[in-house]
Amino acid sequence: MTTERIDLAAVLGRTALLSGLSQPELQMLAARTTRKLLGAGELLFSEGDPCNGLHIIARGRVRIFKTSMSGREQVLAMNTPGESVAELPVFDGGPFPASAAAIEETEIAYISRRDFQAYCMEHPEVALKVLQMVGARLRRLVGIIEELSFTTIRQRLIAMLVKLAQDQGRKTDRGIEFLLPASHQELANQLGTVRELISRNLMRLQAEGLLNVEGRQIVVKDIKGLSTLLEATP
Repeated sequence: MTTERIDLAAVLGRTALLSGLSQPELQMLAARTTRKLLGAGELLFSEGDPCNGLHIIARGRVRIFKTSMSGREQVLAMNTPGESVAELPVFDGGPFPASAAAIEETEIAYISRRDFQAYCMEHPEVALKVLQMVGARLRRLVGIIEELSFTTIRQRLIAMLVKLAQDQGRKTDRGIEFLLPASHQELANQLGTVRELISRNLMRLQAEGLLNVEGRQIVVKDIKGLSTLLEATP
């Protein structure tokens, strides 16, 4: 695992919560910040653990997820460098409402709950940014609930494929090509289903002539037809 030290003040300055602070203020907060190193798949915290501080991603990626009694996962968010993780328990004193794990080798900048609360008292603008971020996360969670409640697995998969084609696709003679960002199991966790249904629906879309599936390589042959299915699928 990489052990090269990072500039904590620079990490804090790139974080949305703290981007308005001056360099001396960032240096002062960095002096109270420690770092945590995580390997791929390693837990940062588990649902129900007490929250003792604020975690900010310096490098790497973190997946936030809930686990059912049967062991099935539902991914709530994928956080990237510059983002803070699970801010609300820092203020309400409750446990973490979900679990967090590193997707890859990850470095975390950690500020204790007491230090961060004291800093927010001294800098009310930081507390306001926390409220804005919590509000944005709440809206995203409401969106996830709506998707799981009112759309089918097929619709959710098609919506993801259309977005990937539009955002990351490369036009070729065969169609719009892109790589799936994760395995079928990881996609299932994000879409609230099981791996078998992801594979089955991809094969069904291929049989319908809308795309080709070559491992993680996807070639969308008819993006208009695929998009139309979002409204046509019952």
